[in-house]
Amino acid sequence: MIGSARYWREIPQRYRYEASKCTSCGKVFFPPRLVCSKCQGREFAQTVLAKTGTVETFTVIRVAPSGFGDEAPYAVGIVKLDDGVKITAQIVDCEPEELEVGTPVRLEFRRVQQDGESGVLCYGYKFVPRV
Repeated sequence: MIGSARYWREIPQRYRYEASKCTSCGKVFFPPRLVCSKCQGREFAQTVLAKTGTVETFTVIRVAPSGFGDEAPYAVGIVKLDDGVKITAQIVDCEPEELEVGTPVRLEFRRVQQDGESGVLCYGYKFVPRV
């Protein structure tokens, strides 16, 4: 069953921050790809992403989509991890008005949302400012 919790837990990039690194040129992809966009290589090694980085850009969502209305306003940004990989994710545990480009953050595994009346909890990664 594709919607089962076991299926989702087995997606390495979602729960273990795993990426693929081209064995020919070293470019890292997150999420993993089948063909390297730099050298067209097709051989990849598993690599674990850095868990710290800095905010490169962000926006504040004030009118949230369905399922996120109680969280607005919230920040979503592009973070450049210390290993050079860029990830887009929600930035939490700070006031959106106080967030700045260059803010150091760390990657954390958090609840993303609860699926309606069925109560299915969805987890993923979010960024938290480092102190």
